[in-house]
Amino acid sequence: MTKPLIELRGVSLTFGQQVILDAVDLTIYQGEAIAVLGPSGTGKSTILRVICGLQAVDAGEIYIQGKLREGTIEDAEDPIGIGMVFQQAALFDSLTVEQNVGFLLYRHSRLPAAEIRELVNQKLELVGLPGTGDLYPAELSGGMRKRVSLARAIISNPENPKDTPEVLLYDEPTAGLDPIASTMIEDVIRQLHTVEGGYSTYAVVTHQDSTIRRTADRIIFLYQGKVQWDGSREEAYRSDNPILQQFFSGSIKGPIQTAG
Repeated sequence: MTKPLIELRGVSLTFGQQVILDAVDLTIYQGEAIAVLGPSGTGKSTILRVICGLQAVDAGEIYIQGKLREGTIEDAEDPIGIGMVFQQAALFDSLTVEQNVGFLLYRHSRLPAAEIRELVNQKLELVGLPGTGDLYPAELSGGMRKRVSLARAIISNPENPKDTPEVLLYDEPTAGLDPIASTMIEDVIRQLHTVEGGYSTYAVVTHQDSTIRRTADRIIFLYQGKVQWDGSREEAYRSDNPILQQFFSGSIKGPIQTAG
């Protein structure tokens, strides 16, 4: 296999007395479509934050395209772009869609406003929201707000091509959405995967069966701070692994401990 795009070696992290990640080894290769699964509170969102450099770890090493990352993304730039789409859209209510999507370019680039608006319109078109730039977040549905958040995550300065994300990380992108809105988000995730010039690799944290089936080729299952399963989606659904069987069936009986 080719050299890993991202590699975690023995990564551990605790919050107080709680072990979140326990000597986790994980590799992500270019072009992969991954779903990170597991019960609530088992470190799925945390591992995304570790991968994108927002969260420091207590032990272990993180390599990005073979280069050891020292500290977090604030300490040194990664050799590739890694974008994060958070569970909450976190849009600025007082700004239009266009201003939200182009926020970083307006603040941190020297591009003319007209060029930024054109770039914003391109990204809105890409996520299926053409002609929405003048709307405010309050005028959007939950699914539309999520897509605006996605457009904001993938916009980049054309004067700095390396800023275009190679990897996108999605934290519960379809949480709280109805089945139709979820399908639209899932379709956008897959479509971005095929766009030339970036976004070729992604990982999705999700509990939703349709999102797993529609967006993932590989499944990583986290439980008790460790990777309990790593394999293809088809193998995961056919597996006799009791942890996977309990998770997919939703049974309260099995090795996964449930509260209450």
